[in-house]
Amino acid sequence: MVVRVQNYIDGHWKASRAGEYLGVYNPATAEKLGEVPLSPPEEVDEAAQAAQRALKGWRETPAGDRIQYLFRLKYLLEENFEDLSRTITMECGKTIVESRGEMRRAIENVEVASGIPSLIQGKFSEDIAPGIDEYFIRQPVGVVAIICPFNFPGMIPFWFMPYALACGNTVIVKPSEKVPLTMQKIFALMEQCGFPQGVVNLVNGAKETVDAILDHPLIRAISMVGSTPVARYIYARAAANGKRAQCQGGAKNISVVLPDADLETSTKVLADSAFGSAGQRCLATSIVAPVGEIQRDFVEAICEIARNRVVGYGLDEGVEMGPVITPQSKARIEGLIGKALEEDATILVDGRGAVIKGYEKGNFVRPTVILNIPPQGELFRTEIFGPVLSIMPVNTIEEAIELVNMGEYGNMACLFTKSGEAARKFRYHVQAGNVGINIGVAAPMAYFPFSGWKESFFGDLHGQGMDAVEFFTQKKVVIERWPKEWSRKF
Repeated sequence: MVVRVQNYIDGHWKASRAGEYLGVYNPATAEKLGEVPLSPPEEVDEAAQAAQRALKGWRETPAGDRIQYLFRLKYLLEENFEDLSRTITMECGKTIVESRGEMRRAIENVEVASGIPSLIQGKFSEDIAPGIDEYFIRQPVGVVAIICPFNFPGMIPFWFMPYALACGNTVIVKPSEKVPLTMQKIFALMEQCGFPQGVVNLVNGAKETVDAILDHPLIRAISMVGSTPVARYIYARAAANGKRAQCQGGAKNISVVLPDADLETSTKVLADSAFGSAGQRCLATSIVAPVGEIQRDFVEAICEIARNRVVGYGLDEGVEMGPVITPQSKARIEGLIGKALEEDATILVDGRGAVIKGYEKGNFVRPTVILNIPPQGELFRTEIFGPVLSIMPVNTIEEAIELVNMGEYGNMACLFTKSGEAARKFRYHVQAGNVGINIGVAAPMAYFPFSGWKESFFGDLHGQGMDAVEFFTQKKVVIERWPKEWSRKF
């Protein structure tokens, strides 16, 4: 059944007045799943006005009472875990195992945000001068908006939303127009939680909707994940409008394999990192730099895994990798693979032209391995966002660190080794916000920030954990004196 996506504003589901709807398609089958509205600015204004009206009452609700809604939400997410996971697979394309992992991460953020009565506490100092005390308290920012990408429709909104709500803010969520169905179901669960009218709002749309969010005077903060060009645009426009913003951008993550690494383990882990979610995640390993004598064995091993990885529809048993999100993405990825030949690199495993029996209309690109891309070339600089792994052999760990640091992105860097000395040198010197040691996807737990650097992040405070608490609150410093002569004598 084709679903016509609705907005959720001021505690009610509302059909959009949009003049244009986009189709939502299963990337594995090309089946039309739904239609999503390109909501006009007036509907953003309706959501912002509703959120503003709800702000005073929600802010005055004690933190211990606010988190009761999150406890209820966690229960409902657990109860509907499998249905939400299947929806992610159907509209996003990842395997059901990957979708379950995504929803588990989402729930972890609800759990951490439920600790807000402790996390939101301020600080107090007595006698900063005789008889004078000083302290600060955290108060909510106001109406906040969350702009979400297509690749994690269930998880990424939860990097921000539960913290914003727990801190006393009211929220507007704008899902990706490519994958709006997961958030439809999640907001249906939030409606069951009984959040007060206007506290949580959902507005669907694309660029015009985003621009209306960025320009609206009642919206005080923006949280966003997407490509680097989009992140830079949103950060600049939000800042120009006086809003605080945290904008997670793209990545080109490099992993390093030292000669003493366990070959079997590191190869398997890096294959999962490069090809998991069809490479459509900002923590995918894009480049591997094998060091010294391990180069030949590593290349042979990773190519063997790439050739034999089971590609298909993520709901089918035994499938290890699904499709990319759209036909346009497939064409772009295959074009970049072809670019390798122009840059005098060698395509060891070619994933172009994939046709999966029974899913001939799907957007499939098989795992691809490319050897010796030049560091000055387009493939080194470009976030391919597909199941493409480039291999750039180096001779020393120092060369590997230099290779990591010469890139413009700084989302993740990983090292595989048995040497503590090498591990310390690597994590000390690499310019990346998330570092993995014998880990292929250095995804922080919910109580740590998702810490991108350089062109991978625009802002000061990241999503998750205490960074989220800091972002969604503003500090109020109070300095007070109560002279004895003003006090009543007892």
